[in-house]
Amino acid sequence: MTDSALKSTSQDSGVQQIVVDEVFHHAPETIWRALTDGALMARWMMQPTGFEARVGNRFTFQTTAAGGWDGIIRCEILEVVPNQRLVYAWRGGHAANVGYGSLLDTTVTFALTSVGVGTRLKVVHAGFDLPRNETAYTSMSNGWKKVVHNLGTIAGQQD
Repeated sequence: MTDSALKSTSQDSGVQQIVVDEVFHHAPETIWRALTDGALMARWMMQPTGFEARVGNRFTFQTTAAGGWDGIIRCEILEVVPNQRLVYAWRGGHAANVGYGSLLDTTVTFALTSVGVGTRLKVVHAGFDLPRNETAYTSMSNGWKKVVHNLGTIAGQQD
């Protein structure tokens, strides 16, 4: 990893996105494998259930339940361009919850670009509706930076 940045930007009024931009000393194929192999994903982020990098595939992550929410993050693959781009919907929470576990309907985009020293990975988690999603937004702003760092470490073990 040679460059790191965490940015929080406003998409429009009240809607925020988290952006993490990192450069890794690994080929795009190595980063892609870490992004799309469920066993590797479990090591840098969370254990997915039913993950397959295929448009339309639905998979889940399990986290801590709260109130009316069962703790299941429901995802659907929206776009796959091998070694370049992976996009999935990330939905969870419950409408009756306030704070942790509030209703969340977001999108995660991983964009890979080959650069001289390796691969630039830009992660954009978009669609946090504030103030409703303030708790998730704050938690995930820190979380994405950590998991992207972890992704680089796990990818490096695959070279």
